[in-house]
Amino acid sequence: MKDSKSAQTKIEDLNELRSYFSSHNVVREYISHSSKVHSVGWSCDGRRLASGSFDKSVAIFNLERSRLVQDFVFRGHTGSVDQLCWHASHPDLLSTASGDKSVRIWDTRSRKCAATITTKGENINIAWSPNGATIAVGNKEDLVSFIDARNYKVVTEEQFNFEVNEISWNNTSDLFFLTNGLGCVHILTYPTLELQTVLKAHPGTCICIEHDPTGRYFATGSADALVSLWDVNELACLRVFSRLEWPVRTLSFSFDGRLLASASEDHIIDIGDTETGEKVAEIPVSAATFTG
Repeated sequence: MKDSKSAQTKIEDLNELRSYFSSHNVVREYISHSSKVHSVGWSCDGRRLASGSFDKSVAIFNLERSRLVQDFVFRGHTGSVDQLCWHASHPDLLSTASGDKSVRIWDTRSRKCAATITTKGENINIAWSPNGATIAVGNKEDLVSFIDARNYKVVTEEQFNFEVNEISWNNTSDLFFLTNGLGCVHILTYPTLELQTVLKAHPGTCICIEHDPTGRYFATGSADALVSLWDVNELACLRVFSRLEWPVRTLSFSFDGRLLASASEDHIIDIGDTETGEKVAEIPVSAATFTG
């Protein structure tokens, strides 16, 4: 749902937003992998979409007007590609976390792997800091490794004694967020990795977390089927979205932070207004959604 600021026109009125979605409600499916897709993500300029799959590949699409056109496929991982993320300001670089105990950096200009970083475990989540300096990657043993994006070397590691579900950075890259199996969000300073606070966000497992591009909000999704919207500075819950019925698996903000998409095993994607919590649109899908 994130896209280039320059390519978007901000719509202020809620009814205009609803009208836009109702008149642009065509859903297209693209087959580019031989197995399940684990992760998708837009480049910072909104011109490319990447998808990572259990089939060990990463597909790159170009957005041409209103259509996605597959450009090429990266291959090299020997295990499933479980999560990917793009550089926050460099539209040609993306990183992937794999079950093959490695992180790879890909360059869409050269269409080659720019670097391979060996890690200690099977990786399941990854987050590139907004300032581009650090890549954090978490594995199945709840170990988070921090990679210097200049020389592609692991500079520090942190072992957690709880289930780490997803990781994220604030927009100034000096706070690091983790969600856990006890419904909490742990917030650590970076690079010192000192625990700043623990938020009890949900009664059930806190599955996913997403920061909005403007730096005002972050959202959490939980096994209780609820989405919580938080003020970044006050660390206060502003409102709760409760229109889904299954555990919330993925979240995504619009470029201006006005809209929040959430998805689960419900066969819909809910689009909500962050300022009011009201429903803007409901996008039907043909299967459960686990990534966004």
